[in-house]
Amino acid sequence: MHKATEFRLEAHPLLPEALERLEDLANDLFYSWDHGVRSLFARIDLRLWQKVEHNPKLFLRRVAQDRLDEAAEDRAFLAEYRRVLSTYDAYLEAGPGPEVTEKLDPETALVAYFCAEFGFHESFPIYSGGLGILAGDHCKAASDLALPFVAIGLLYQQGYFIQSIDAQGQQIARYQSHSSDELPITPVIKDGEVLRISVPFPGRNVIARVWEARVGHIRLYLLDSHTDENSHEDQQLTLQLYGGDESTRISQEMLLGIGGTRVLEALGLQPTVWHINEGHAAFQILERCRQTMAGGLSFEAALEAVAGATLFTTHTPVAAGHDIFPRDLVYHALGSYLEESGLDFEKVFALGANGDSESFNMTGLGLRGSRFHNGVSRIHGGVAASMEGGIWPQVPPEENPIGYITNGVHVPTFLAPEWSSLFDIQAPTWKSELRNPPFWEFIDQIPDYHYWSVHKALKQQMAEYIVRCLKRQHKRNGIGHSVTERMTRPLVSPEKDTLVIGFARRFATYKRATLIFSDLDRLEQIVTNPDRPVVLVFAGKAHPRDKPGQQLIKVIHDLSMHPSLMGHLILLEDYDQAMARRLLSGVDVWLNTPEYPKEASGTSGEKAALNGALNLSVLDGWWGEGYDGKNGWGIPPRDTELDAEFRNAEEARDLIDMLEFEVVPLYYERASQGYSKGWVKRSKASMKTITPRFNSQRMVMDYVTNYYQTASSHGARLMADGGRLASELADWKSRVREAWQGVTLGVVGCVESHCPHDGTVDLRVEAVLNGLSADDVRVECLVRPECTGTHKTSGPASFFLKPESEADGRTVFATQVQPSYPGLQTLRLRMYPYHQALGHPLEMGAMLWV
Repeated sequence: MHKATEFRLEAHPLLPEALERLEDLANDLFYSWDHGVRSLFARIDLRLWQKVEHNPKLFLRRVAQDRLDEAAEDRAFLAEYRRVLSTYDAYLEAGPGPEVTEKLDPETALVAYFCAEFGFHESFPIYSGGLGILAGDHCKAASDLALPFVAIGLLYQQGYFIQSIDAQGQQIARYQSHSSDELPITPVIKDGEVLRISVPFPGRNVIARVWEARVGHIRLYLLDSHTDENSHEDQQLTLQLYGGDESTRISQEMLLGIGGTRVLEALGLQPTVWHINEGHAAFQILERCRQTMAGGLSFEAALEAVAGATLFTTHTPVAAGHDIFPRDLVYHALGSYLEESGLDFEKVFALGANGDSESFNMTGLGLRGSRFHNGVSRIHGGVAASMEGGIWPQVPPEENPIGYITNGVHVPTFLAPEWSSLFDIQAPTWKSELRNPPFWEFIDQIPDYHYWSVHKALKQQMAEYIVRCLKRQHKRNGIGHSVTERMTRPLVSPEKDTLVIGFARRFATYKRATLIFSDLDRLEQIVTNPDRPVVLVFAGKAHPRDKPGQQLIKVIHDLSMHPSLMGHLILLEDYDQAMARRLLSGVDVWLNTPEYPKEASGTSGEKAALNGALNLSVLDGWWGEGYDGKNGWGIPPRDTELDAEFRNAEEARDLIDMLEFEVVPLYYERASQGYSKGWVKRSKASMKTITPRFNSQRMVMDYVTNYYQTASSHGARLMADGGRLASELADWKSRVREAWQGVTLGVVGCVESHCPHDGTVDLRVEAVLNGLSADDVRVECLVRPECTGTHKTSGPASFFLKPESEADGRTVFATQVQPSYPGLQTLRLRMYPYHQALGHPLEMGAMLWV
């Protein structure tokens, strides 16, 4: 029988006049972190709100007219509506505080933040994971602080994939297209038309439309190549996030970096600071050089001017996380652009040279095209400095220009509403105290029973959510109801109040999701103890091309279906922000077992800690700074020089030991009050120590203080007087590079080995400067104690030697050094190029030691 064709018709409701500003709320990503806005939509029609996956713009297209009309007549709803609008308007009216204006003038400064993905909310799926969530949180905090700030990204029609896990444990990836009118964006209109920009590609120009997303105080501009002016292939460039081959990836990155810079130019925006968040956007450096050269500067001088106002943040210590393209692909992809721009390919390629002449590293381009650089935790800063040390070959990694700012998370987004309401009662000003650790001692004043009751309620909500997810998952896979019931029984038994441990993140092999299963027999005995049961909840996606990552999912799925572990191990599919909020606020323990030192920062544990969960994690990334011995559990990583299998075994043993002898006993140490007072004490310690130190407001203010302020003033200084100082610096660097191979340094005479504690030591060195002058270098003596005893030191003392005489092409530098420390100490002498216009004294990477 022939099946009739179905046509879809969507009848759009009309907003009653009394509710017309629901449109404003639906078109501002303020809703992604304000619980009040989201609850407003949910009150109108909860089932529809859940069906449209918490997307307010789609909700307003599909809600029944009578529901809106009823809400417009409901006095209680209107009161809540007016309260939410009052909060929203007050937020938008608030300007930057003195902590911002003292460092960045809102009238003249502007930070431009480029990233390949932004994760604000599950209703706006242009993110894949950690990098995107971090970028979204960065923007939200910038809005909270009312920074002069604009963000640039790409609008992906399908975004990242939707994950399902079949009955055999195989990950199935599918993609869903999203219409622009379903998303919280509007087209940018200029001169009465949608703004379009053009980027030269091989043999043609690619056109991109520009969209704007409101994020409270700030704006995010997104480029979209899905427009009729482009060929079908070029329309696909913004189809998927991290999809396609190398050619697609480099094309996307050209669109982001070059096209994004042209968007700002077309809008008349003139950033004073450019923040490149990971290497995907580094091609902006080339476009900005092109623009700067139009003012008459050479490529070298333009590069200095551009780099002087640029911050580059690297996020991954894993080699696979850095985009590296073959030389011939770069030559082909950039050919038309370079020809049109007047840029020399060899000079451009040298900026990204990956230690050879055959590949181009976008991280290298980002580092060489910026003068300010950072990793995203203290540990990662050191790892990145070593990984990228070849950029500054003669400088010790610990002294090269890569610093760090530890990632934080956006508290209003990830703190459960129940905790927020409790804080409003206990400490009404808490939202303005997110960077004040002593303030958070108020957590200890919350009665233990009240504190625990909030956690229990959130845990119950999580359990109900997990049951709904599993029922849907199992029904699709043909798994019987009895299996679902058996699997969720320990979780939903209120009389047991089972200990729940969560693990949810990207399934990449270095994150070692299966480390906890290393001793399966012992783990089974722990988690299936009827008096002290444990439930492990796992979730996460593996990249569609990451077969080892997908195998981890299958292993965990198979274990979850094993009779001995059923009910004590749950695997959920399609991890997204909605699921994250449920798990992070409901679990008792957050598990993280990365292979040290490959966790750049990690932020999920921070989000869990906001909600009172305790971290059980390898001391890597942010947890290496956050763990204090009382606010969770830390697994000491073994020496990286040891055999990987041995390290895994030892760290797995530590994990199981902690679980068996510390975590489980403390949780079930309940006595008569029905909960563990020791557990609540540790949970409070976690919440009060981590919340004020690892939030995105603190993070963004660290960027303002340590980088944005400096880059803004440094870039302006280089570009003053038509780029005079940038040209001077470029010429000086060229002269130094040419001369440096012929420069030598040696000690004059002998250095005394003894002196009184209040005496001095004469130091003299002789340098052959090969045409450079004494003003072109710094000669420095570093003094470090060999045995400090009770004397504390943060690093070596430093003394500069001054030029004393010059003859026959040799310059003598001298100083007198008074002992900096008691007892035995080491003196080391070195010389490096120096110019007052450098962004970092060692940025040339040249250094000689005696």
